[in-house]
Amino acid sequence: MNSEIQIGLVKLADGSRLLRLSDTASRLCLEKRLDPSASVLRQKQHWLHVFRDLLSREATASAA
Repeated sequence: MNSEIQIGLVKLADGSRLLRLSDTASRLCLEKRLDPSASVLRQKQHWLHVFRDLLSREATASAA
């Protein structure tokens, strides 16, 4: 699995933030609204880990 994950952080009109993770190879995307009371960095790291696991499972399933 050699993919490039793009990370985007969007500030919405209501002041909340949206984290967007997308993989160029598989074209999968994950968008999550972030908790304003928690650290952005910690949430970004958490969702990046979850997204990488998702990509790994998707690659395994498509190879089978």
